[in-house]
Amino acid sequence: MKYSILIQWSEVDQAYIASLPEWGQYARTHGETYESALENAREVLEDLVYGYEQTGKSLPDPQTLQVA
Repeated sequence: MKYSILIQWSEVDQAYIASLPEWGQYARTHGETYESALENAREVLEDLVYGYEQTGKSLPDPQTLQVA
Protein backbone atom coordinates (compact mmCIF):
# COMPACT_ATOMS: atom_id res chain seq x y z
CA MET A 1 0.00 0.00 0.00
CA LYS A 2 1.38 3.37 -0.96
CA TYR A 3 -0.42 5.59 1.53
CA SER A 4 1.16 8.33 3.62
CA ILE A 5 1.74 8.08 7.34
CA LEU A 6 2.73 11.29 9.13
CA ILE A 7 4.16 10.85 12.63
CA GLN A 8 4.64 13.85 14.91
CA TRP A 9 5.36 14.31 18.61
CA SER A 10 2.51 15.88 20.60
CA GLU A 11 3.51 17.81 23.73
CA VAL A 12 -0.15 17.96 24.78
CA ASP A 13 -0.65 14.19 24.55
CA GLN A 14 2.93 13.26 25.45
CA ALA A 15 2.81 10.71 22.64
CA TYR A 16 3.58 10.30 18.97
CA ILE A 17 0.52 10.98 16.82
CA ALA A 18 0.27 9.11 13.53
CA SER A 19 -2.03 10.60 10.89
CA LEU A 20 -3.19 9.01 7.64
CA PRO A 21 -3.74 12.09 5.43
CA GLU A 22 -5.48 10.40 2.49
CA TRP A 23 -8.17 9.06 4.82
CA GLY A 24 -9.32 12.34 6.37
CA GLN A 25 -8.66 14.39 9.46
CA TYR A 26 -9.96 11.78 11.91
CA ALA A 27 -7.78 8.90 10.65
CA ARG A 28 -5.26 9.01 13.48
CA THR A 29 -3.71 6.84 16.12
CA HIS A 30 -0.86 7.22 18.59
CA GLY A 31 1.94 5.46 20.43
CA GLU A 32 4.33 6.01 23.30
CA THR A 33 7.24 5.50 20.88
CA TYR A 34 7.72 6.37 17.21
CA GLU A 35 7.82 2.67 16.39
CA SER A 36 4.57 1.88 18.24
CA ALA A 37 2.82 4.81 16.52
CA LEU A 38 3.98 3.46 13.16
CA GLU A 39 2.79 -0.07 14.01
CA ASN A 40 -0.59 1.27 15.14
CA ALA A 41 -0.90 3.36 11.98
CA ARG A 42 -0.22 0.31 9.82
CA GLU A 43 -2.97 -1.59 11.64
CA VAL A 44 -5.42 1.29 11.20
CA LEU A 45 -4.52 1.51 7.52
CA GLU A 46 -5.15 -2.22 7.04
CA ASP A 47 -8.51 -1.88 8.81
CA LEU A 48 -9.49 1.11 6.67
CA VAL A 49 -8.63 -0.67 3.42
CA TYR A 50 -10.49 -3.79 4.55
CA GLY A 51 -13.54 -1.78 5.61
CA TYR A 52 -13.68 0.16 2.36
CA GLU A 53 -13.35 -3.03 0.33
CA GLN A 54 -16.08 -4.76 2.34
CA THR A 55 -18.52 -1.90 1.81
CA GLY A 56 -17.64 -1.36 -1.85
CA LYS A 57 -16.28 2.14 -1.29
CA SER A 58 -13.52 3.40 -3.57
CA LEU A 59 -10.15 3.68 -1.90
CA PRO A 60 -8.66 7.18 -1.82
CA ASP A 61 -5.86 7.92 -4.25
CA PRO A 62 -2.43 7.76 -2.59
CA GLN A 63 -0.55 11.04 -2.42
CA THR A 64 2.71 11.04 -4.32
CA LEU A 65 5.79 13.18 -4.03
CA GLN A 66 5.92 15.76 -6.79
CA VAL A 67 9.50 16.57 -7.78
CA ALA A 68 9.98 19.83 -9.66
